Formats: sequence, structure tokens, C-alpha cells
Amino acid sequence: MLKQRPYLIEFLTAAGLVLAPFVLPWLGFAPNTVNRILVWGLFGLGFDILFGFTGLLSFGQSAFYGTGGFVAAYLLTRAGFPYVALALVIGMIAAAATGYLIGLIALRRTGIYFAMITVAIAEVFFFVEFNPLSDFTGGENGLPGVPTPSFNLGFTTLHFTTGWSLYQFLALCYFIGVVIALRIVRSPVGAVFSAIRDNPLRATAVGHNIHGYKLTAFVIAAAYAGFAGGLLGVLQAFMPPDAFTFDTSGQLVMQTAIGGRGTLFGPLVGAAVWLSLQDFLQAALGLGAAWKLVLGVVFVLLVCFLRRGIIGGLADLYGLLTGQRGVREPDESEPEVVAVASTPHAAIAAAAPTPVRPRPAGSPSGPILQAKGLTKRYGGLLANSDIDFTVNHGELRGIIGPNGAGKSTFFKMLTCEVHPTSGTILFEGRDITGMNVTDVCQLGLTKSYQVNQLFAGLTVRENLVIAALSGLRGKFRLDLFRSIDSIPGLSERVQQTLELVNLTSRPDTPVSELAYGEKRRLEIGLALATSPSLLLLDEPLAGMSPRERVETVKLLKSISQGRTMIIIDHDMDALFELAERVTVLQEGRVLVEGTPEEIKNNSTVQEAYLGGVHGVLAA
Repeated sequence: MLKQRPYLIEFLTAAGLVLAPFVLPWLGFAPNTVNRILVWGLFGLGFDILFGFTGLLSFGQSAFYGTGGFVAAYLLTRAGFPYVALALVIGMIAAAATGYLIGLIALRRTGIYFAMITVAIAEVFFFVEFNPLSDFTGGENGLPGVPTPSFNLGFTTLHFTTGWSLYQFLALCYFIGVVIALRIVRSPVGAVFSAIRDNPLRATAVGHNIHGYKLTAFVIAAAYAGFAGGLLGVLQAFMPPDAFTFDTSGQLVMQTAIGGRGTLFGPLVGAAVWLSLQDFLQAALGLGAAWKLVLGVVFVLLVCFLRRGIIGGLADLYGLLTGQRGVREPDESEPEVVAVASTPHAAIAAAAPTPVRPRPAGSPSGPILQAKGLTKRYGGLLANSDIDFTVNHGELRGIIGPNGAGKSTFFKMLTCEVHPTSGTILFEGRDITGMNVTDVCQLGLTKSYQVNQLFAGLTVRENLVIAALSGLRGKFRLDLFRSIDSIPGLSERVQQTLELVNLTSRPDTPVSELAYGEKRRLEIGLALATSPSLLLLDEPLAGMSPRERVETVKLLKSISQGRTMIIIDHDMDALFELAERVTVLQEGRVLVEGTPEEIKNNSTVQEAYLGGVHGVLAA
């Protein structure tokens, strides 16, 4: 429905803001409370982009809230700057610049360490406001006398003073903030934000510069906070010092959790609940400072019983009532597979032999990947030792070896997830030793993972869009207001990948509802969607049933046409059927290389791989 009516949310937001002054007084909302809700809702828009969409929990937003507010208030009071709206924009820019500098430091860490850094930064800003900069900020007295906005239109002057009059200005600011936020989250940048929230490792592996995008989200959140801080001074005619306190950041986090993270409107709903309850508990019940205790209990109950917040709970209820949430039914359009033998090896052996793959006319020849003297040490442990390895254009190479042979470490070095202790790696003649995963993916070398690394909170199509975007846009681009649908070639590439991995009947299915075999196919599809010139598959058949193995072998045969691939797998029957040449690793070294027939009949391989049980490989 949203694709058919792309501006529905904007229209409903505008309608709600227009109707609010006529409806909310009947519900007992005072104009000052409504105005405070709008300021907190605008503050929360940026925070929800950072936390809800990008997955970065910051407890330091008060630093930017206070920075933007005090810069704007100083201009309007001490400096005598006459333009309120322009002062708010300048405060927002100051907060965004501060956010950029702080983000360079804070984003060097992830998880709880990132959160703790933001707490420390907020405390530093609070100290600086009260002490070294107290002459500018007023210290504990704040900055009184912040004027309200007015606009000279030539034929008349619009004054926004207090109450419902000021509401008009705040509502306009909130609406503009919502429109900008919606454009951001619907843009390619917003799609990458969601990928980072769900699986930053895979977002990196498919070629996105996640540090750059995290910093972008951090700056956006700081800009929203700075503008909201300026509005706080305008609303109260006074810029209070408690804008810098940790309580401000904590209240923002709680309001977002109550309303629902990742919804944009969650902070507004949470602020409405928080502030209305605060007024009710203090004024109507006369609880005084004890209101925090009651509100804390309410927060705990809401988080326990509505884990996705109020908006998330309403969405779940709507889904239940309309039947859109339920047990996954088998898709009748999926091709039916005949019964196979009871063991995986017998199932694969029953498949028809694969003829030699034709080389497309005009395709490049010679080595595409060369590893020379590749060695990796972990302290005293030697994982790989002096490996020489070459793969030619158009070749399908298999790698086998017993457990502990160093296959996974070797694969990780080839894709630059792990840097070798010594040796070099050349890809298409270029030395990629020491490069990062993002850069080598941009060059055309990528892999699928042994354990599925998908974007679990997204649909099949959205997963493939994330991967395809890196190939079409590069590793970092700030097209914040561009529609994803306007990117040339994106829909075609996603559709081609869906067809390659046989998921055309499941594009809008959430990943969490896919069967295991479908997830494995999507895992391969993520790598394919980046349009690699060399594709590495790490145990693509791992954990599959006999039926799923047969289907996946057929899939690998089809996608190998005209591609260069390297496959690691323990299923030797399948690998011998697929590969043109096989490399055997033992104890971190190359034991032997050759065709599948040569490997099957090699007594050294039989001795090393199966402990001397001759004839099993050839059977």
C-alpha cells in the first residue's frame, strides 16, 4: 500500500497535526504539554534513525541537544541576533559538526563500549557547560530571554508567541522533520542503515563502508537533537542547563522504547505517554517527586509486555486481525523433487554427470587469483604454511581437507577477513594483501558464509537489494534523498538473482520465515547480487537434508556457468561432481592438486584424508 501511495504517511501526519489543536484539548491536553511533546518527538526522530534503524544505542544525545540549544539561545540573547529560525539552523549545524567530531571517536568501538563512550561524552559536556563556558551558557542559571519566532511577510507579520500560537510553528518544524526522516529511511542510505542494524558483518562483506554510514547516522541524530534543543529554548523562553544532563538522554531512550523503536513516530508516542503521565501524577495525584517511581514501573511493564513498543504492539495486533501473521505454509509453486536415496552421498552420486563447462567466447583467460607463500600464525599455532595457490578465469575449483586442515583460515585470508602473517595475494593482477573485506568486494571478490549471515529483520528482496546497492553505488555514497527505485539496474539485478537462486516465489517473505535450504540459497544470492568476478562458497551444502543437497548442487551447476568459483565443502561426492580441479589441504599446507579423478585415485590423499582406508574415495 505504501508503494502505491508513497505520500500517505506524510499526508496523515499533516492531517494529524492540523486536527490536534481541535481534538487534544477535549482529551485534557494543555497546549504547553502538546508543544513539549512535539519538541521531544522531533528530538527523537534523529535518535530513532540512529538507534531504531541503525542499531546504535547512544546515551549521549543530551550533549547535542544542549549544544544546539545553547548556541541558538546565545545568538538570540547575548549576541542580539534577530532571526530566530536562522539561529535554530545555526545551532543545528553546530550540533551536527560536534556530532561529527564526537562520532569519529565514539564509533571506534561497538556495542556496550560505544554506549559507555557516549555517556562519558555527555558528562564532559555537562561539566564544560557549568564551568569553563559558564560565562557563555549562564552556568546553573541558563540563558533567559529567548524570543519566540516572527516572520515579516511584507504585507503582514506572523507572530508565534505561546500556547496554540507557538504550536503552529512547532508543528511545522516537526512535519518538516518527519518528511526529511522518511526520505532518509526510504533512501539507499536508509537501506544500508537497516543492514547495519541487522548484521554489520555481512553489510561489510557485501561491500558497504559501515563506518561511514554509522558516522552519517550519528551526525543526522546530532542535527535533529541540536534543532530540538533550540526549540526547547524558544518554547520555554529560557535555555535550561538540564538540557545537558544524563536524565535528558535517559528520558529520550525510554520514550523511544515505550513508543516503539524503528518507527520514527515511536518517540512522539512515547513522549505523549511520558509527559501526560508526568503531568497527571504530579498535578492530579499530587505525588511530587514520587512520580518517577510510578512512571518507572509503567515503563518496565510496557517494555515487558510490549517489547516492540506501543506502535509495534498495534502493528502486531493489526497483523493478527488481518491474518498477515501466522504459521508459514509451504509454497505450492516450489518445484517438487522426487524421492532420493537415504544418504547424502548416494543422493549426489545418483545425479547425472556434469559435462565440462563451456567457456564463454571472449572471456578472459589466465590467473584471476594467485596466493604466494601464504602463511598465518596465531601466536605459536601455525594455521597455514607457505601456500601457493592459483585459480584461472572461468575455473570452478574445489578445496577439501580433514577437520583442522586450515581451510577456513585460508578462505578468510583470500577474502581479506584475516590478514596473512606473510605471503601475498594477487587478484586480477592487483596486490590485495592487507586490504579490507569491503574493498576487495568492490573489486569483485566475495564469499558466502558457512553459517548463514543474512539480514534477518528484512525480506528476501530487501536482503538482495542491500547486496546489489554496493555494486551499483560503490562502498559509500550520501544519496540521502534518493529513492531506491530510481537506481538504474537495481530491480533487474535483484530479479536476476532471485531467478538464479530459485527464490522468485518468495521475494517479500521475511528471512525468519524461510526454510533452512531457502536461507542457504539466499546466502549464496547475497554474494551473487554483488556481481562478483570471483565467488567463494564456504560449505554451501552444510547442514542440508538429502533433498536440499540435490537441489543446491543443481543450483551451483547453473550459477557456475560463465563464473569463476571456489568451493569448500566436506561433501566430497558433490564437490567432485562440481569441480574441475581440487586442492587438498592437510595441516595448513597444500597436499596435492589435480582433477577429481586424480584426487580420488591418489594414495597420498587416501592416506592423509581417510587414515589409509583405500578405495573409499574412488568408490
